[in-house]
Amino acid sequence: MNTANGPVNGSTRPVNTVNGTVDGAARVVNTVDRTVNTTPAHPSARADRTPARQPHGAGEDKKPPAAARIVTMAREQYRFVMSTDGRPYAVAVNGPNIALPLRGKAGVRQRLARQFADAYPGEVASQSALADAMTVLEGMAEDTDPVPVNLRVGRDPAGAIVVDLGSADGRAVVVTGLGWQVVDRAPVLFRRSGAMAPMPEPVLDGDGLAKLHALLNMDEPAFHQLVGWLVAAWIPDIPHPAVVCKGEQGTGKSKAAQMFINLIDPSPAAKRSQPRDEKAWSRQAFSSWALCLDNISTIPPWLSDTLCKAVTGDGVVDRALYTDDDVVVLTFKRVLAMTTIDAGALAGDLAERVLLLDLQLIDSTRRRSEEELDATFAAVRPAVLGALFDVLACALAVLPTVRLDSMPRMADFARVLAAVDQTQGWNTLDDYLATSANVATDAMEGDPFAMAIAALVDKAGTWTGTAAQLLEVLPAPLIRPPNWPKDATRAGGRVKRLAPLLRSIGITVDDTQRSRDRHRHKLLILSRAPDEQESASAPDQASLWPEAAPIGEGRTPPEQP
Repeated sequence: MNTANGPVNGSTRPVNTVNGTVDGAARVVNTVDRTVNTTPAHPSARADRTPARQPHGAGEDKKPPAAARIVTMAREQYRFVMSTDGRPYAVAVNGPNIALPLRGKAGVRQRLARQFADAYPGEVASQSALADAMTVLEGMAEDTDPVPVNLRVGRDPAGAIVVDLGSADGRAVVVTGLGWQVVDRAPVLFRRSGAMAPMPEPVLDGDGLAKLHALLNMDEPAFHQLVGWLVAAWIPDIPHPAVVCKGEQGTGKSKAAQMFINLIDPSPAAKRSQPRDEKAWSRQAFSSWALCLDNISTIPPWLSDTLCKAVTGDGVVDRALYTDDDVVVLTFKRVLAMTTIDAGALAGDLAERVLLLDLQLIDSTRRRSEEELDATFAAVRPAVLGALFDVLACALAVLPTVRLDSMPRMADFARVLAAVDQTQGWNTLDDYLATSANVATDAMEGDPFAMAIAALVDKAGTWTGTAAQLLEVLPAPLIRPPNWPKDATRAGGRVKRLAPLLRSIGITVDDTQRSRDRHRHKLLILSRAPDEQESASAPDQASLWPEAAPIGEGRTPPEQP
């Protein structure tokens, strides 16, 4: 019997006593380290093979990805909202009621990146982790109903006017018909921009308005209109006429306009240059509630139309940030100030949407340096703000009961002036209406085509014809100005644009009629606005153009009696 390989205890299973293996068994026992390997034996398996090494960190708590940790931090500190113009914002849960953009220089992204580095020493969030986190947060904002996000001024649900002081702690002024007060947390949501500056806290002072008047070289009627415009500028849901400071060089127009803007919506760049296109304008308007366009000499048609829309309410569709196929809509009303030497630069509808303030020439003995003016303005500004908020509160108290006999073009602003007159004993509304008529006259005198139409109507009484015939009958200047129409299409468009100015001097424009010939040309009917008796006896305009006399062959219409 071979004791090395012989049967044990009568077993027929061979035992290898050298390495302790049982041939054919499913278990391999290593007598050196006494470990048990449950892997089925393989003929080629080495008996002394050690088990595989465990991965590094196994058994330790593995941290979640950086993006997930950033999202968790953000959800603990902020709530996420979507504005009515489709922009996502974050609002601190235990902080001021200020909407912070998710991206950008002052956005939540940078704050979360810094907080992440503080919370996890030695670890910095990568750009991809931050981008992934922002995508998640934007999705959270999209799940909420859109909310108004105000810039500098807003209305709370109770109807009070709220003015953001622009301070880091989020304080605001709340104005109602009962008065005004400074609150620690604004009752409405505000956003901030790099074009904004903090506003000093207003104080009660009995002569705040007198201190403001002392800084401005304007008479009392003009100053009262200015006060009415300043308090109306804080009412966010009405159109505001653009205040135009007019005067020769040396009247302090630019400095006065800068003061107006820094009372309503302080900015480190209160005066702006004329925008080069509509996109440049929309960027400026999006970042400021009140703007000043300084030293305007000429206003191209596109800018005139853009400013008109900004006064009454404008909407701009632009590509959404970081996307190619999505858009956002920017809607805004803005408060505008402009400085000019010649009011003839104002044209069309814009002339009916301005408040013209004539500034008087400053005597050399009364002229002060910029440094002195700035120091004086900074010293009196809290008292001036307190006085203006007092006037606004008084106007709000009576505004619901104000009714006008006739509604001018800027009717909401006119009602505010009437409320100011009722509480202050002034006459700003009548002065404003009289000034508006003068603005229209100045704008007419600055437009040769409008003056030619006025002269034609003065001579003919009523003139009827096509745009081509109007262009033929009007005496063109030897050197045609750039805005003189070059063809019938442009002539018809110019007449339509000039209709508000012509109406302000008693000339009506009717372009609803067509000729009765086979060509059915559109007619322009220009006439002096008649009284009711004259209009009742006036002949039918269509009868002045018999069917047998077609228009469009160079024939001028007959002179009307």
